[in-house]
Amino acid sequence: MTAAEHHIVPRQPPTSGSSGSSGSSGASGSSGSAGASGSSESSGDGGGTPPEDRRRVVRRRLITLTIIVLLIGIPAGYLVISAGQSRRSGKDKEAEAAAQGLREDWPSGMQRRIFELPVPGNAQGVQYYETNNWKASRMYVKFRTTSAGLDRFLSGVGTGRAALETGKVTIGERDIKITGWYFGPGVDWAGTVHKNKDPRPTQNITVNMTDPAAPVVYVVSASTP
Repeated sequence: MTAAEHHIVPRQPPTSGSSGSSGSSGASGSSGSAGASGSSESSGDGGGTPPEDRRRVVRRRLITLTIIVLLIGIPAGYLVISAGQSRRSGKDKEAEAAAQGLREDWPSGMQRRIFELPVPGNAQGVQYYETNNWKASRMYVKFRTTSAGLDRFLSGVGTGRAALETGKVTIGERDIKITGWYFGPGVDWAGTVHKNKDPRPTQNITVNMTDPAAPVVYVVSASTP
């Protein structure tokens, strides 16, 4: 057969599907390989941590215990110190008041309300002072008034003239020592104690009734916090 008789078959170009498949396969293989590699690295980094050192555990527990002790101990110590200082301060103020004696003046309106002492407006020679300590607060008041003024005072406190017991002195020795008041013989004394439920004050009232038209009132109003 001669060359002229041979049929020449043209060369076929590669198909697009084959190229895509090859590229996809390569990409897929590359991606899968990268993913596997990343997964392997992640798995290596996220492995379980080694158990904590025993010394570190003990040290952490000691620090925690120390903090708890400090949180409880410091406030408790402060309260003890404050109570002692308050007790000493109260005694000092009481001694100072006793040294100064009664003040020639009216107690303030707030003091009269707190200690429930409605001193009548016509009162004369009003004297007072106040003491405070960790146990109780006391207001000492002395004044001269009229018979009607005495009735108004007793009524304002919450009691009355009928409650006054002839010959009775209701001011205690402790308060007598602090104030220097005299409650000896030769005077027509009458007294009563008007009690209130805490925290309202209780009033110990003693009246010099020697001159019924111009009685002298002595009162100690004590309030317990």
